[in-house]
Amino acid sequence: MQHLEDFLNSKVKKYNCTDFIEFDPISIPHNFTTKKDIEISGFLTATIAWGNRKAILKSANQLMRWMDNSPHDFIINHTENDLKPFKNFVYRTFNGKDCIFFLKSLHNIYQNHNGIENVFNNGYIIKESVEDSIAHFRNVFLSIPHFDRSTKHIANPAKGSSAKRINMFLRWMVRKDKAGVDFGIWDKIRMADLLLPLDVHTGNMARKLELLERKSNDWKAVDEVTNNLKIFDKNDPVKYDFALFGLGVNGDF
Repeated sequence: MQHLEDFLNSKVKKYNCTDFIEFDPISIPHNFTTKKDIEISGFLTATIAWGNRKAILKSANQLMRWMDNSPHDFIINHTENDLKPFKNFVYRTFNGKDCIFFLKSLHNIYQNHNGIENVFNNGYIIKESVEDSIAHFRNVFLSIPHFDRSTKHIANPAKGSSAKRINMFLRWMVRKDKAGVDFGIWDKIRMADLLLPLDVHTGNMARKLELLERKSNDWKAVDEVTNNLKIFDKNDPVKYDFALFGLGVNGDF
């Protein structure tokens, strides 16, 4: 067990560094300096963060340009006419209708719910549960009129989803990172309660390292692997996302 801990910590040190930023979706919010711009750009980028990373960055940068590289100002002050370019947005199964709904829902959240952070906090605070935090955020996000097709882009742990992209977004916002990759600009959710952003790469590597027995990459698997990672660092278990992802993508085993 000590050998595995040392091995994982060495890979965290290797991949949790500023060199990681340039080719990762987290590079998009790193283009901004204000808290609200970081969290809005981060949320929209995380929403489309599956598949080829170059394609993710290209599409996320397009969204930022259409928002005049001022995400918070755009969310608060956009007009219907300003939304027209977004009708043509397509990234895999996330299309223009989904995109415009997301922009309108974010407007509602910042106008009427004091922002993304506050919504996640309100769900978390009662039981200090990230699962409850995500569920509450999902309910608020879907509280305005929307197409049924758009609901699939907001993960639902209650239905077994691993919520990879939301857990990744929460890692970005919550985790206090001395290496300068994650932002750590949210204070109410504890790092210790964050959950691993589980995907094909991290799941396969976790199984190879015998950190995960469950075959499906679902919410139960997220709980299992995160609890096992807490054995190595109970205060910052999701730092091992860097190790598992780096090992999985780069074959650095």
